[in-house]
Amino acid sequence: MALLQISEPGQSPDPHQRRIAVGIDLGTTHSLVAAMRHGVAECLPDAQGRLLLPSVVRYLDGGHRLIGEAAREHQSDDPENTIVSVKRFMGRKHADIADAGRLPYRFVDQPGMVALDTRAGLKSPVEVSAEILATLRQRAEDSFDDELYGAVITVPAYFDDAQRQATKDAAELAGLNVLRLISEPTAAAVAYGLDNGSEGLYAVYDLGGGTFDISLLRLHQGVFEVVATGGDAALGGDDIDQVLGAWALSQAGGVAASPGDKRAALVAARAAKEVLSTAEQTVWSARIGGRPLSVPVTREQLEQVARPLVERTLASVRRVLRDARVQRSDVQGVVMVGGSTRMPLVRHAVRDLFGPDWAGQVLTNVNPDEVVALGAAVQANALAGNSRDGELLLLDVIPLSLGLETMGGLVERVVERNTTIPEAKAQDFTTFKDGQTAMAIHVVQGERDLVADCRSLARFELRGIPPMAAGAARIRVTFQVDADGLLSVAARELGSGVEASVVVKPSYGLADEQIARMLKDGFTHAAEDMSTRKLREARVEAERMVLATRAALQADGELLSADERAAVEALVRATEQAAGLTDADAVDAAVKALADGTEPFAARRMNQGIRQALAGRRLEEV
Repeated sequence: MALLQISEPGQSPDPHQRRIAVGIDLGTTHSLVAAMRHGVAECLPDAQGRLLLPSVVRYLDGGHRLIGEAAREHQSDDPENTIVSVKRFMGRKHADIADAGRLPYRFVDQPGMVALDTRAGLKSPVEVSAEILATLRQRAEDSFDDELYGAVITVPAYFDDAQRQATKDAAELAGLNVLRLISEPTAAAVAYGLDNGSEGLYAVYDLGGGTFDISLLRLHQGVFEVVATGGDAALGGDDIDQVLGAWALSQAGGVAASPGDKRAALVAARAAKEVLSTAEQTVWSARIGGRPLSVPVTREQLEQVARPLVERTLASVRRVLRDARVQRSDVQGVVMVGGSTRMPLVRHAVRDLFGPDWAGQVLTNVNPDEVVALGAAVQANALAGNSRDGELLLLDVIPLSLGLETMGGLVERVVERNTTIPEAKAQDFTTFKDGQTAMAIHVVQGERDLVADCRSLARFELRGIPPMAAGAARIRVTFQVDADGLLSVAARELGSGVEASVVVKPSYGLADEQIARMLKDGFTHAAEDMSTRKLREARVEAERMVLATRAALQADGELLSADERAAVEALVRATEQAAGLTDADAVDAAVKALADGTEPFAARRMNQGIRQALAGRRLEEV
């Protein structure tokens, strides 16, 4: 009798086959990749055991680049080509970057999204982010020694459609299959909800390097429902570094004129801020204008300059509570996310906001740097079909309202902010003039009433409308927002059936030639990365063989004659020398020579082990 192999929807028919899916927190300051291992979400380290990857890319001559720690070391001496906090520029125009004049980069304003002029040419934020994501993808593939099935990537809750689409494009450019984009606060809630088994109403306060999010979520029986969200996509720990660096310079009587001076002041400010999270005082120290400057800084002084920024975050918290129509006492806990929440000022301010009689608590028991990536890993594992408990239900919301331009440059909102997604919503419109046979449809995003004050997302035309008197035609416009928060819009004239639609994919000013070049560059660097990986793997194998051979010589060297031992030791020295070469094939050849040369020795050791194991035993016992 034939048996049927039955599997759950979305799961592999082979019950023993596990798809490798990861969660990625693409952060302003640091980025991480996490995955489920043995039923537990954990962040994946690099070859040196580091979990955090600095979100820094440095472009060198000849098309080469450094990523992560190696790049961050040069942010002061090569600031124009070392891109830091690129997340703040994703999907943004030059006019959207409030502090562009204080940054050390050469910005080039292009249609759709700003670009940065580096020694490697113009680089869009999408390209820079793709470098970081590709590094994390490679780390994950090295950890599992296999290719990835896909990734869940987190974005700030307050990222608009352009920023979300830019993130998705960067991931695809990095060779990642994007399973879903989820909001960072939602990911944090997943991590906390599963870890603590808690239910109820929670606020997620996420103060990262470049963005601030506040989300109110209700956790109940595996359902994570975002009730309301708010924040500021241009406020984060970087801004605290800016004000502290400016204060220190004013105290020292210095002026950061060059790009290198500006970056040095910020680096020193960040280091001082991090120390003051645990210490009462430290010294801000930087080399400005070719001379060293030092300023003593106390925690109280840091809190004085940072307090206005923290107050801005608290105003967003109050606004979200009003949007959700809940009292502060209804909130059971506040989950603290992002490295900047380590500041005592931030934790005390959040606690004080809820009042002295508040029965809830500020939750800090999961590493604020890792919690977003861990939650994303849980969701990625479920979307890959690996979770026996089924997919978690994440009910996210859109951060900003979506609508259309109407006559007079006004906005008619169709999908209100904080609407749960995925969502589809339709609204009927009509013609303005007699005999009108076409309608221009302009899709915008924002909370303002004038189109000029909102962000333009897309334009398309509906043609073929039968000539009718003004107001007689019925044109139904449908907005569909998917689980990633990305939008498609369709328009249909109900009488004739003519229709038009657009998938809202914001233009970043990238021509087809530029996209082709980006893909070509990706392939070029992929070959370079493969070569680097091959060399590192060969060196690791060489080191392993050398250590194993030396241990064997120490334990059983008497099995070899003097000449044989000298020959083996010569092979060991040759392998050690080869490990210092940059030619992977040469290293592999030395390892093979050592393996071949020690094969007789290995056979003698095995025979000796067998004889010792059988000594004193009768044949029938064996």
